[in-house]
Amino acid sequence: MSRKSVLFVCLGNICRSPMAEAVFLKLLKDRNLTQQWMADSAATCGYHVGGSPDDRTMKVLSKHDIKQYEHTVRIVTDEDFREFDYILGMDDNNIRDLESMKSKVNNAKCKIQLLGSYDPENNSRIIPDPYYTKGLSSFEEVFELCQRACEHFLAKEN
Repeated sequence: MSRKSVLFVCLGNICRSPMAEAVFLKLLKDRNLTQQWMADSAATCGYHVGGSPDDRTMKVLSKHDIKQYEHTVRIVTDEDFREFDYILGMDDNNIRDLESMKSKVNNAKCKIQLLGSYDPENNSRIIPDPYYTKGLSSFEEVFELCQRACEHFLAKEN
């Protein structure tokens, strides 16, 4: 049986998408599903390529007992559209950018969706970018949104 795969995507790959990836990986570990799934995250723009997730992202993850997560920021590649089953964006701009990129890729197989569309409590379906906010409260909100959406995504697609 082949592994299912998901790529979480946001603008810079330093706040929302690495948080979603880390949350999803913890869910897989907690549910003993690491052999059934592969997950990664990436950016639609190359502002931070080669860097690490935002310190505030890492603080919130650590607060929620996700301490072993490591990630190097990368941009979405053509190969991602062929390799991943699901590419989940955080907002409408991500989806628009991803659909545009996918249209130029031969043999693209992925489903592109909003991660927030899996969260029954998130009426906007958007996971807002906390990058320009002060403090950790916006990052905590993003964590909660990612947690619920990832749980429901896994329940539906596993």
